[in-house]
Amino acid sequence: MSKLMKVFTLIALFTLVLGACAPAEQQAAGGDGPFRVAVIMPSGVNDLAFSQSMYESLLGMQTELGGPEKMELVYSENMFVVDDAAAAIRDYASQGYDLVIAHGSQYGSSLREIAPDFPTTAFAHGTTAATFVDEGITNVFAYEAASNEGGYVNGVMAAMLSTSGVVGVVGPIETGDAKLYIDGFVAGAKATNPALTINVNYTGSFSDVALASEAANTHVAAGADVMSGTAQMVVGAIGVAKEKNVLWFGTQSSQTSLAPEIVVANQIYDWKVVLRDIFDLIGKGTYGGKGYIVTLENKGLVMEFNSAYSLPADVKAKADETIQGIIDGSINP
Repeated sequence: MSKLMKVFTLIALFTLVLGACAPAEQQAAGGDGPFRVAVIMPSGVNDLAFSQSMYESLLGMQTELGGPEKMELVYSENMFVVDDAAAAIRDYASQGYDLVIAHGSQYGSSLREIAPDFPTTAFAHGTTAATFVDEGITNVFAYEAASNEGGYVNGVMAAMLSTSGVVGVVGPIETGDAKLYIDGFVAGAKATNPALTINVNYTGSFSDVALASEAANTHVAAGADVMSGTAQMVVGAIGVAKEKNVLWFGTQSSQTSLAPEIVVANQIYDWKVVLRDIFDLIGKGTYGGKGYIVTLENKGLVMEFNSAYSLPADVKAKADETIQGIIDGSINP
C-alpha cells in the first residue's frame, strides 16, 4: 500500500469513528429527516373520545407540515396499564424521537422518573397544565382542556331540549377533564332551567362499556330524555341513547358518526393549537417547561353541531350566545 493510500485510509477511519461517537440527537438534527413524534394513549385511536382527539390532532399537524416525510408519527394505543406505558415512553425516548407525548394523566409519575434520563428529548403530558419545573424537570410540556366551557354550552342546550325535565350524565372517574366537563354541563343546564333534574352517575372506569350502558339504562328508567357523558366508555351509553331515542351531547371527539339521528352537538378537543407551539419551541432548542390550556377562545375547544339533527333556531342562537359569553368573560362556566 502506498504512503498516500495509507493517509486516505486513516482519514476515512477517523471520520467513521467521529460519526459513530456523535450524540444521537446531534445526528438526528443534522440531517433532513422528519420531525419524529411518538404518542402513548390509554385507549384506541378510534375511541371517539380522548385518545382519538390527540391522534387526529397529530394527523392534522402531519398534514400541515407536509406529510409523513416531514413528520414521522408512531403511537402505542390501549396503554391503560401504567407500567406498560412507562416502558413504551422510555423505549421511544431511547430511539431518539424528538417529542414523546404521554397522553394520560396517569402517566405523570412515569415521566418524573424517565424525563430526567433524556434531558435533550422533549416530552408532553396531558391532561394537566402543571409542568414539573418546580421539581427540577424542565423537558416536559403540559396541557389540559377547559372542558367545562363546552360542557356548559352543551348543558344549556340539553336543558332547552329536554321535555321530561330529567337529564342523565354518565361519567367515568371523578377527576381531570371528565369532572370539569360534567361540572360545566350541570352548571349550564341548571342556569338555563333551575327546576331540571340532573342525575349524574360516575361508573368508576374510563373504559368499561358495559358499566356505561348500565348507567345509561338507569338514567332512561328515571325519565331522562337527554344524556351526556365523557371518556371512551361512553360508546356504550350512546348505544343505549340510540336504542331509546334519547338525545346525546358529546365531548372530546365527534361522536356523531355513532348515532347521527340523536347526537345534537359535540365539544371537540383540537390539540393543534398546543402542538404548533410545542413543535416551534423544540425547533428553537426548548424541550419543555411550559403549560397550556385549550379553550373556546383559543379554538382548542371547538363546538360541532350535528347537521343531521334539526336543532331549533332558538336553541342554536342561545348556544352561540353562550359560546360568545364564555369567550368574552361575561359567562363564567
